[in-house]
Amino acid sequence: MKILVIGATHAGTFATQQILTEHPDYDVTVYERNHNLSFLSCGIALWVGDHVSDPEKMFYSSPEALAALGANMQMEHDVLAIDPVAKTVEVKDLKTGNVTTDTYDKLVYTTGSTPIVPNIPGIHDTDVHLCKNWHDAKALKALAPTIKSAIVIGAGYIGAELAEQYALTDKQVTLIDGLPRVLAKNFDANITDRVEKLYTDHGVNLALGEMVTGFTQGTDGEMTVTTDKGSYTADIAVLCTGFRPNTELLKDHLETLPNGAVITDAYMQTSDPAIFAAGDTATVHYNPTGKNDYIPLATNAVRQGILVGKNIEKPTEKYLGTQSSSAVELFEHAIAASGMTTEGAKARGIEVASVTIEQDYRPDFMLTTTPVLCSLTWDPKTHEVKGGAFFSKHDISQSANVISLAIQTHMTIETLAMVDMLFQPNFDQPINWVNAVAMAAVAKAQEMEKTPVA
Repeated sequence: MKILVIGATHAGTFATQQILTEHPDYDVTVYERNHNLSFLSCGIALWVGDHVSDPEKMFYSSPEALAALGANMQMEHDVLAIDPVAKTVEVKDLKTGNVTTDTYDKLVYTTGSTPIVPNIPGIHDTDVHLCKNWHDAKALKALAPTIKSAIVIGAGYIGAELAEQYALTDKQVTLIDGLPRVLAKNFDANITDRVEKLYTDHGVNLALGEMVTGFTQGTDGEMTVTTDKGSYTADIAVLCTGFRPNTELLKDHLETLPNGAVITDAYMQTSDPAIFAAGDTATVHYNPTGKNDYIPLATNAVRQGILVGKNIEKPTEKYLGTQSSSAVELFEHAIAASGMTTEGAKARGIEVASVTIEQDYRPDFMLTTTPVLCSLTWDPKTHEVKGGAFFSKHDISQSANVISLAIQTHMTIETLAMVDMLFQPNFDQPINWVNAVAMAAVAKAQEMEKTPVA
């Protein structure tokens, strides 16, 4: 069988590996417009802040590694068009300019995502930096020792981490976002309020609830970013405003979400039986809602890519869906979550109940301890767990994975409250904080059910 993989993204890399592991006799060609693959862009801010031992280790695979498995690697080749009726692709060799046509039996569409670059006056005429790929990473790393100030636009995970690293390396930092809170799409205000204090305590100027309206570069090279509420000047500006699926080649041929993300079934097959999609190109099945959603995460891309390989010949293994579990460390605080926040549920028109508690992570008789802030959301009718979030100087990141399992298995708050978790004074309390927040949820649910509906 002849397979074409369009895009050696995380999903494309793992799909290629899995296809050739399952079917070493298949004819697999990979077309990738860049000269590298498998770059872990989540490490860009860490590299800028001098926390990476060797930037080459930010690549977990290579064209040579995939070629050793049997893949025909066509790097620096840009796919210009796909004809799903004729099952052909038109490809340009970016080194020579030659354009050729190739055929396929099945196509793996893993073109990834593209940074959202709004059409704002001055944005294309000035030196606005992005934070997405290896090229961007090298540029930001090279500039870091030479600048004294930076404007970061976008307070999601990428922008939040980059702003933190600039602040920790003694840069004057302004963090701008159109939403009223830092990490507003990831956490509720009970956590983001504390995160914002960490930024201001470290001298970061937060320009939240502000929309960028223009960019101007001065003769001295400084960048001025104008918003609907003010203007800010720094040595550089970095755009971290999110991503959109890179699906233009097939947008008129496949079923998609309104944003262009390709809809797949449980076996990663699109509305065209000969085309599979995965990663930032595709939708995910979001388990807290039971619906398709667009959540571009490397973890989703890797799992979906593996499933393409398992299902390329015939439907074999179903996608389990995702809880969108994630974590970040900012200013020596761990912040982790899985599933829906109350704000996320409201945006989706879903009713949830929530509770928040705070307790020391281990007993007070220990010489040191520190508080853990815990939140839990659940369905008030079924009591199924829908999400959880944690904030602490202690490493509570794995707690998000516990919540992920709870959502995945349709666990109720009553069950989560009584799940067997270890107790040892070095590590936690007799009642672990995850059990404790679930117990608080059970108590609140009982009170809610006693209260007459108005």
